[in-house]
Amino acid sequence: MSEGDTLEMRITAAGDALLRQFSRVLAQVPGSDLGPQRLAGELGVDKVLASRLLKAVRAPDPIAVVHRVPGPEPLRRVLRASAKVGVNADDLAQAHAAVDGFEELIRSEIGDRSALEAILAAWVPEARRDFEVRRKQAAFRAMSQLKGVQADVYAEAAFFHPTADGERIDVVWLKAAIGLQRLRPGVRVRFTSRRAVEAETDGRQPLNLAGEPVAGASGAVLPEFCTSPAPTLSSIAAGEMMHYMLADPSFGASSAVNLVTCEVNRSELPRYVSAAHKRRAWASSEVDFPAKRLQFDAFVHEDLYPESDPPSLVVYDTAVRGLADVNDPIRDIDRMDLLESIDPLGRGIPRFGSSDVPRYRDMLEAVCTRLGYDGGVFRGYRCRSDYPIYGAQFAMTFRPESAE
Repeated sequence: MSEGDTLEMRITAAGDALLRQFSRVLAQVPGSDLGPQRLAGELGVDKVLASRLLKAVRAPDPIAVVHRVPGPEPLRRVLRASAKVGVNADDLAQAHAAVDGFEELIRSEIGDRSALEAILAAWVPEARRDFEVRRKQAAFRAMSQLKGVQADVYAEAAFFHPTADGERIDVVWLKAAIGLQRLRPGVRVRFTSRRAVEAETDGRQPLNLAGEPVAGASGAVLPEFCTSPAPTLSSIAAGEMMHYMLADPSFGASSAVNLVTCEVNRSELPRYVSAAHKRRAWASSEVDFPAKRLQFDAFVHEDLYPESDPPSLVVYDTAVRGLADVNDPIRDIDRMDLLESIDPLGRGIPRFGSSDVPRYRDMLEAVCTRLGYDGGVFRGYRCRSDYPIYGAQFAMTFRPESAE
């Protein structure tokens, strides 16, 4: 038996003891079956503690109990209060012993409650979701302070549309930073557009919706969807990359802006790929600055990429080797094991609403109108991440049409 199996058995035993003993105790507290507010009132404890305890004793298995249960001291506080309402002394003693065993498990076998949650995240889906969100939120707070910039929402949407000759694919990038702000003076606020893999065509030349080269960043801004007056940007072209920087030096909560840009990249991708190459088509969103939420959408023309083979999601750590090519097996080691996923949105712009980005459908319709696209022919896919990890790359991959 491995060490991990042994620890799982000990955690299971601790959870089982807590479940059995506290179920007996709560069964003797008047009104405990009427919800956390009644239980809190009967015992004279706060409602949050009562709610956590009730969720724990209703958990489906002992390991879930350990995830949901309050810490040892709050549990002892419940037991002391239970003694005052006439709970059987023997049941209370056994419950105290279960709490002592739980505390000893944490202290001697694991280290602390945070380390316990990290272990439980591997075994309980609910624990993993809670674990990831709390740790990502903590990372967001730290990185936003260190970087001196944050946004409420960072949203990117990629339109995939076949070129007029049907041989290649135009890619249109819509980017929105909602509630973007500097937290302290002198900080550079930047986000980047790039072609991930060098193509056989000449150097990349992003265009705005009017078909003009994005030589200056102002041409990429969609002022009707930005805060007024629209934020001023400066831009720097660097090979396959275009860097956009917020020019306004203001900082603090009162300086927060909504910034929306759009970039048109003609003939960006080959439409057909030899089946022998076993390559995937893909687009990715990189978290350029700390944000509370990432919304990454892909809108695929009905003639592209089989609807029967929906996209898959890969999240990479870019800290050491930079942006990853999903077709490079060497980068598999940089994949991050997270619970993020892709949700299908259906077909047509009316289905592509957002609760995070103001006037999102209007933005999409404006892009389609200016480019002459039929918004009804696009299939939508979305990855939504709370507190996305700064420096992570979210890549959606698609199976391209075969060149044969």
